[in-house]
Amino acid sequence: MLDIIKVIILGIVQGITEWLPISSTGHLILIQEFMNLTISDEFLEMFNVVIQLGSIIAVVVLFFHKLNPFSPQKSQKQKMATVHLWIKVAIASIPAAVIGFLLDDWIDEHFFNPYMVAVMLIFYGVIFIIVENKRKGVTPRITKLAQITVQTAILIGCFQALALIPGTSRSGATIIGALILGTARGVAAEFSFFMAIPVMFGASLLKVVRFGFDFTGMEIFLLLLGSVVSFGVSLVAIKFLLGYVRKNDFKIFGYYRIILGILLLLYFGIRAILA
Repeated sequence: MLDIIKVIILGIVQGITEWLPISSTGHLILIQEFMNLTISDEFLEMFNVVIQLGSIIAVVVLFFHKLNPFSPQKSQKQKMATVHLWIKVAIASIPAAVIGFLLDDWIDEHFFNPYMVAVMLIFYGVIFIIVENKRKGVTPRITKLAQITVQTAILIGCFQALALIPGTSRSGATIIGALILGTARGVAAEFSFFMAIPVMFGASLLKVVRFGFDFTGMEIFLLLLGSVVSFGVSLVAIKFLLGYVRKNDFKIFGYYRIILGILLLLYFGIRAILA
């Protein structure tokens, strides 16, 4: 019963932090530090990735019409525009997919630790604030998804690849990249959501394959529960972020990341000294 409650909490944290640019990994590490599950570390690592499937489904549900090239409610021109959007999303996903496939285990071994997560939280928090300050009063040159070119999509994809380092935040890296390239905040957020579909699905599938398909009944239940909770919370988080960026910038997330990163450094640093 206790593990079920813990999985629900992890699903809530995942659903919120996956879409807000504040690093789901950083929060999951912090939560799991104080809330140990009675499951293997290997399964927990896989669980943290696979419950992202719930978050992916939330994007598909919320943007189904926009992402569906076969919708009878769309004109032929709109259908082709949707196909072009998917092509750009697929192209933008290539850098992270290739690097993730080749270096996933190496990155986990060398960078998956609380100190690196804390440093990345602080670093990208500062970047968010700097980028937003420089953009103040500047009119974005890309105000619609259709205006994102293939070249721009590839560059945003390169920023997404940076998020393979834990603590960076996938949405944070892609949004920062899109902002630097002159994209409006709302468009940057939406394109970031769409880019998550192939990347997160591929990462989840890769983790399951490497873990193996020999799950116990309880492990399957925990995976499904975490994914369902993540799905429901993601619906709320995505709607909140899109509504928020219509009137506000991303600096609040930068300040939050810096504070969280400092707290993580202090906590794990003091714990190491006292150990």
